[in-house]
Parts: sequence; C-alpha cells; structure tokens
Amino acid sequence: MQTQLLINGELVAGEGDTQPVYNPATGEVLVEIAEASAAQVDAAVQAADRAFATWGQTSPKARSEALLKLADAIEAKADTFARLESQNCGKPLHCVTSDEIPAVADVFRFFAGAARCLNGLAAGEYLEGHTSMIRRDPVGVVASIAPWNYPLMMAAWKLAPALAA
Repeated sequence: MQTQLLINGELVAGEGDTQPVYNPATGEVLVEIAEASAAQVDAAVQAADRAFATWGQTSPKARSEALLKLADAIEAKADTFARLESQNCGKPLHCVTSDEIPAVADVFRFFAGAARCLNGLAAGEYLEGHTSMIRRDPVGVVASIAPWNYPLMMAAWKLAPALAA
C-alpha cells in the first residue's frame, strides 16, 4: 500500500506524527501513516496554487478527457480500491465492489460530461428588471475533509466537480 504524500507531482514521506489506521470491523491496524508537517501542507497548497494558473484555463475538452482518464484508472484498479475501502471502513467487500466503486467511477464520468456544458443558460432575467449572466470563473485552491465511512466516494464528490469547473 502506498503511504506517501503527493506534493508537487512527487511522492514524499510525511514528516508529521505517525497515525495508525484501523479496520473498524476487526480493530486490526492496517497501516501507520505519517501525517504531513505544516511545511508540507504549505508546500502542497503552494504547488496547487501554481497549478491552478494552468488548470483554470484548460478547455472543457481537456478537463473532460482528464476526468474520463481518472474514471478509467479507478475501474482498472477497482479490486485494489474495493479491498482498501472495505478494510478502511469495515464494510463487506461485495458491497464496496458492486456499489461504491462503480459509483465513484461514474461520478468522474458524470462531471466529465458536465465539464463540457457548465455554463448553462448564458443569460436571463432571473430577477425582474435585471439580466443575470453565468460565467465560469474558477476560484482557486480548496481544501476538503472526507469522513471515514465513505472516504473514496466523498473524495470523488468533491474532486470531480472541482476539476470539471
């Protein structure tokens, strides 16, 4: 199992405290993972901010293609993801395999399609006497916290729309 942090395109060991990850169904320690240090968190945010300048200007086609590649990669590693999600959350493997992993891939596919038509109706009178316009203006780097019971799905629900926009 890969336990390193991805910062600025490189896998690095966490420099913070080590935390055990338990299988809640058995109490077994699955792995011990070193947290990011404050300096590593800052480095990750700075790298994401630098990447934003380019990603924020990518075409809908490029964003869509990237999300489809992520969906394909999730499906290619479905058994590995399902096993880890099952152990990490204490869920029956067959539930994760048949329900959650296909849904995670589908979230990326859905937003791959949405990336091509995010603007919706470009202009209209949504308030009498005023014309409103919709613009695609990416806002920048965001942070997300995912609960323990659906970590992969929660990550998909947060990452896919952020990458699509």
